[in-house]
Amino acid sequence: MSKRFESYEEFWPYYVSEHQDPTCRRLHFIGTSLVMAMAPNPLLWPALPVAGYGFAWAGHFVFEKNRPATFKYPLWSLRADFRMWRKIVTGEMAEELERAAVMFPKHAPDDVSDAEAAA
Repeated sequence: MSKRFESYEEFWPYYVSEHQDPTCRRLHFIGTSLVMAMAPNPLLWPALPVAGYGFAWAGHFVFEKNRPATFKYPLWSLRADFRMWRKIVTGEMAEELERAAVMFPKHAPDDVSDAEAAA
């Protein structure tokens, strides 16, 4: 990622392109779900970064084999985590993956089934 993004909407397709692996997306989903479940309890707030980033970073380093965008775009990445969570829940993630593959073809998977793309 050599280009600096000027807006969140410009960043979003890149973020999606960095989440082609279904296991990575599942781990993001688990981490984001844990964060939302834990957030109402102030006693658990210190554990929120561990829950959220732990799963997400494992997905990137182990399965996706890339560096999380959080390191360069922390706030946009956090916002995008919640957007991706919502798109997975609503079944809109496959469409986002297709759109991102057009914009960032080097990140496109070789073969992704509809079920995997939605995960």
